[in-house]
Amino acid sequence: MRLTESIRITCPRERVFAYTQDYGQRLVWDTFLRRAELMDGATEAGPGVKAWCVSWHGLGMETEYVSFQPPAVTAVKMTRGPRLFESFAGSWRFDEDGPGVTRVTFTYAFTLRRPFGGLTPLLTWILTREVRGRLKDLRRRLDTGVPGPA
Repeated sequence: MRLTESIRITCPRERVFAYTQDYGQRLVWDTFLRRAELMDGATEAGPGVKAWCVSWHGLGMETEYVSFQPPAVTAVKMTRGPRLFESFAGSWRFDEDGPGVTRVTFTYAFTLRRPFGGLTPLLTWILTREVRGRLKDLRRRLDTGVPGPA
């Protein structure tokens, strides 16, 4: 299954990209998560860096950055996660959508393990709702003038 959601944010894409990849700020804006940290002593996101994130539902997932191209795109794949996922990957794109305006697009693709396949429609609905909320929270945070990394 694949889902894509996007939103326009009145903020330069360099700033939006940097802010979203700053794990010191991640829980400030990302209300989907209750824990977010880089692993193995990493201090910043980048290719090969692993992160551990736990949703507010209590599900934890370890991901590895497979692409990191500031200020345009990041992509991760699941390396360890909830038993219900066979695979999980995501990308975040940051496109200029006018002067000082960024279109942020989150795309997630996943496959559920057997016998969980029947939950795909429900999980897609939940993830879509959560992604929309995350994007709105990101826009709200940046629109309030909270300083992010330049």
